[in-house]
Amino acid sequence: MLMTNKEKEIVSFLKEEYPEAKATLIFHNPLECLLAILLSAQTTDKSVNQVTPPLFERFPTSKELANANVKDIENCIRSIGLYHNKARNIHALATVLEEKYGGRIPMKKEELMKLPGIGNKTAGVFLLEMGKEQYFPVDTHIKRISTRLGYAKKEMEPLEIEKRLEKIFPKEEWAYLHHAFIYFGRDICKAIHPLCEKCKLGKYCVYLKKHSSTTDR
Repeated sequence: MLMTNKEKEIVSFLKEEYPEAKATLIFHNPLECLLAILLSAQTTDKSVNQVTPPLFERFPTSKELANANVKDIENCIRSIGLYHNKARNIHALATVLEEKYGGRIPMKKEELMKLPGIGNKTAGVFLLEMGKEQYFPVDTHIKRISTRLGYAKKEMEPLEIEKRLEKIFPKEEWAYLHHAFIYFGRDICKAIHPLCEKCKLGKYCVYLKKHSSTTDR
């Protein structure tokens, strides 16, 4: 796929700013990876990394999670948001893995999305981290940046934005760009008070143009 100058500039800027962009969740095997991603919904990776060591130490396998009391799982992850729902999903997911998949995590998106608590984004991120399939999963940072760069509208669903980004950027860049967009969103292109002075993509930014014209009035 041939990128336009706009996409080349975006990739070049991100690689200059974040040459080592990668997952910040800590995991050591597929089960830990999947559960860490599930836990990261509406909370920070830093918070997840604080609760996963005791969780994985106490329940290192899906069998042990399936046999656990949900309250005991809750106690391990109590400090993160939505811990009640997440604990129930972890228990239900582990039960399905044991009963239907022999404790093995399926490596196809369609099968993953049949598991409790696993939607399109979680499945896509997991497969990306496992190196099994390439996707461009969209979280809140990526949606915001895509909107500001003119690739999406605010009312668009994440999956629609994902499909659009996958048509625009070459497949070999999806994994890197997924992480780099997140770094960029946390560091510079923030939801509130973005650091536009640090960004070299201003000529493509809908947000900057809108706010510059408001300021100039």
